[in-house]
Amino acid sequence: MPRLAVQPPSSRSFATDQPDMVAVLHRVFCVGRNYADHAREMGNDPEREPPFFFLKPASAVVPSGATIPYPPATRDLHHEAELAVLIGTGGADIALGDALSHVWGYATANDLTRRDVQAQAKAMRRPWDMSKGFDNSAVLGTVHKAPGDLGERELRCTVDGDLRQRSRLSSMIWPVPDIIAHLSRLVTLQPGDLVLTGTPAGVGPLDRDQTCRVDIDGLDPAIITLA
Repeated sequence: MPRLAVQPPSSRSFATDQPDMVAVLHRVFCVGRNYADHAREMGNDPEREPPFFFLKPASAVVPSGATIPYPPATRDLHHEAELAVLIGTGGADIALGDALSHVWGYATANDLTRRDVQAQAKAMRRPWDMSKGFDNSAVLGTVHKAPGDLGERELRCTVDGDLRQRSRLSSMIWPVPDIIAHLSRLVTLQPGDLVLTGTPAGVGPLDRDQTCRVDIDGLDPAIITLA
C-alpha cells in the first residue's frame, strides 16, 4: 500500500447535541450580503444582487469557548454573527422544496473578518481570501440536529456584554432553502459541508482581551475571546 508523502493535520471535530456524536467539517461556504441592512451599511444595494459565496478552510474553524490570538496583518478585526447550516445529505441541483431535507442541523457562528484587508482587496479588485480565510477565522457553537426551518428566531451578538447585532433569521434576503438550492447548482454539496448564511447590520471591531458572543434562540452560543 502506498505511504503518504506528507502527513496532513487531523480533522477537528465539533460538538453536537446528540449523545456520542460529533461533526467533522468538509468545506465552509459563506453567503455574502444576505441581510439588506448589512448590505447597505457596507455600501451595496441588496435589491440588485443574487446570492454569492466565498470559502473558508474547514481548518480555520474553532469551537465555541476558545481563546485565540489577535490575528496578524490586521488592525481592524470584525465580528459577523451568523447562522450556520450543516449539510447531512449531499446533492447537486437540489430542488427548492427538497432543500431542507439535506440539512442535518444548525449552529451559531461568527465569521471573523480582517476588514481592512477586505477593503483593500475590494479597492484593488482582488479576491478576499486573506480577509476571510485566515487561521481561527470562524467560531462554531454546538451543532443542533434540526432539519426543519428555524423561522422567526432571533440572532444576537454581544461584545463584553454590549449588544452589537440583533435581527430575526426571517430577515435574510435568501432563506436557507434558497441558499442550499442555489449553491447546489454551483457545486455538488457533500455531507459535512457547512454553510454560513450571512450577517445582519452592526458588524464592528474586536480588540485584544474582548469576548464576543453570538446567540440564536434555542441554540448554544458561539463564544470567542481575543488574547
